[in-house]
Amino acid sequence: MDKSPVLRVVDIVDGTSVDGPGLRTSIYFAGCDHRCPGCHNPSTWDFNAGRDMTVDELMLRIIDNEFNVTFSGGDPLYQLEPLTALARAVKASGKTIWCYTGFIYEDLLAAPRYAEILSLIDVLVDGPFILALRDTDLLFRGSSNQRIIPLHPLD
Repeated sequence: MDKSPVLRVVDIVDGTSVDGPGLRTSIYFAGCDHRCPGCHNPSTWDFNAGRDMTVDELMLRIIDNEFNVTFSGGDPLYQLEPLTALARAVKASGKTIWCYTGFIYEDLLAAPRYAEILSLIDVLVDGPFILALRDTDLLFRGSSNQRIIPLHPLD
């Protein structure tokens, strides 16, 4: 029997409305090498922050909440393999996924290792936070260089 993959999680916020449309379960993953000046979550930069949680544990929380899901951090894509396993489970449960990353979408597309996760994410918010481009009037992003990219049509 396979063990459930493990992810390093700093926080989970149930019913938030700031990380995508509607109420969402937002999972903040540990680890980020982007280290953007002015980041609103520098406590998530440490890859050892938070605690280990299995995909099974996370899915119990996600299903219990009944909300769609947002992956944030840190940068969730630094935990690519277990994150992909979680994304598969989230999609199998019928929920949508928004994912925030400091990576650029075109760079992710050019790297085959990201193909599966991109096929599972419904909306990608890409790009590093740039303090000089900070705009508090933007919806669901912090700086004007960041893009909200629909990867799959949402029902």
